[in-house]
Amino acid sequence: MTFRLQTQNLCHSFGGLAVTQNVSLALAKGARTALIGPNGAGKTTLVNLLSGSLRPQSGDILLDGRSIVQLPQYARVRNGIVRTFQISRLFKDLTVEENVKVAVLQRQRASMQWWPSRARSIQVREEVYETLGILGLQPFANRVVGQLALGEQRLAEIALALAMRPEVLLLDEPGAGVPQGEGGRIMDAVESLPKDLSVLLIEHDMDLVFRFASHIIVLVAGAVMVEGSPQEVSANEQVKQIYFGRDGHA
Repeated sequence: MTFRLQTQNLCHSFGGLAVTQNVSLALAKGARTALIGPNGAGKTTLVNLLSGSLRPQSGDILLDGRSIVQLPQYARVRNGIVRTFQISRLFKDLTVEENVKVAVLQRQRASMQWWPSRARSIQVREEVYETLGILGLQPFANRVVGQLALGEQRLAEIALALAMRPEVLLLDEPGAGVPQGEGGRIMDAVESLPKDLSVLLIEHDMDLVFRFASHIIVLVAGAVMVEGSPQEVSANEQVKQIYFGRDGHA
């Protein structure tokens, strides 16, 4: 079987500290996989390795069976691996529509065209609004991003990522810092993502994890401790003791 995204014995260290230890994982087309673990487990480092902002010291990363471990970050985006960040990287002075438009033009490599044709302008706008519609953001299209609530900014960042037409989407804690009352919108948005899109969700919010994921990977000290279905992971005694607490409750 050829997986959409796969790692083989991925390793990385900072000085003498091993933060990624022989990590092997696989995402099929349309996968809904969550990566969880305590603080310092190496989750964000793993995302950095997958996206290309870090280069592993050993191991391999495969996209549709082809090694991409030597590709720089921009080339991985063009090949279909797109990520979001714990800290928003939106253009705060632009509207939501303008932010997503930047992503569409960047993907089409048309950002330097001074006088786009009317047909191109219409096509870009239609694509922007289609993307906003997936996440329920059309009513906020003309709002300046810096004036939005944090939860709405998180949705806008996911919209930017979708505008890049990813095959694999790496969501790095989309619920981080979002007030409890806005968490449901993040859940609804994540559930509405295209079904053929492979998604790796890194998240501390267990409600979001167990509502979203059909497969969970538990990372501890840079290594995969256990993986399986939500039922298998929640029943695992090591997970209860190390991650959820001895009584098994998050």
